[in-house]
Amino acid sequence: MTFTWNWQIFLQQNGGGQTYLSWLMSAWGWTLAVASCSLLVALLVGSLMGILRTTPNKALVLLGNAWTELFRNIPLLVQVFLWYHVIPSIFLSLRAVPSFVLVVFALGFFTSSRISEQIKAGIQSLSQGQRHAGLALGLTLPQTYRYVLLPMAFRIVIPPLTSESMNIIKNSSVAFAVSIAELTMFAMQAQEETSRGIEIYLAVTALYFVSAFAVNRVALLVESRVQVPGMIGGGK
Repeated sequence: MTFTWNWQIFLQQNGGGQTYLSWLMSAWGWTLAVASCSLLVALLVGSLMGILRTTPNKALVLLGNAWTELFRNIPLLVQVFLWYHVIPSIFLSLRAVPSFVLVVFALGFFTSSRISEQIKAGIQSLSQGQRHAGLALGLTLPQTYRYVLLPMAFRIVIPPLTSESMNIIKNSSVAFAVSIAELTMFAMQAQEETSRGIEIYLAVTALYFVSAFAVNRVALLVESRVQVPGMIGGGK
């Protein structure tokens, strides 16, 4: 039995009067929006928690460790359901918050726990002499982090941050569980309507690949521009 391709399916209209191609592009936009906003939340919160875990203050270290362990030990899909079903039921003021925002925080906080580990590792990979030198020059501890430690640490952790940026695009597929019209939801609904699952899923797979690959290329460009000789990824 020979399979016959039918890529013309994307030019046909669905029940809503739009073509499957325009629906696909819209779904891609939602995927990129979820991933971009979640990455922003993850970078901000993850960096903060990673920094707290390297400070001499035990209370701040405990806070950073508790955050990291909490969010990295609960499956992502469970966290999405908690944000969507449980938290708005506890905090009634959140019932009007769009599901998009809830998914962004769920995915962002989940990824922040992983970024926290990477930022911590990046800071700890630096010589203690750099911290001591900054303090000896009269800088406060926050100033030492701002001007001495973090510029080097972020350069070191660009490769693992690249992986997290690519992962967050792929992990955004969980948004279908709370009815965000992203690529995975498009694929499921379009396949049911057209019975052309092969073409639909190949197109969606290609867009996930293109998105993650573009992030990888941009990150490599950034890494080549900011790398420091003698450090990880810095060459000779």
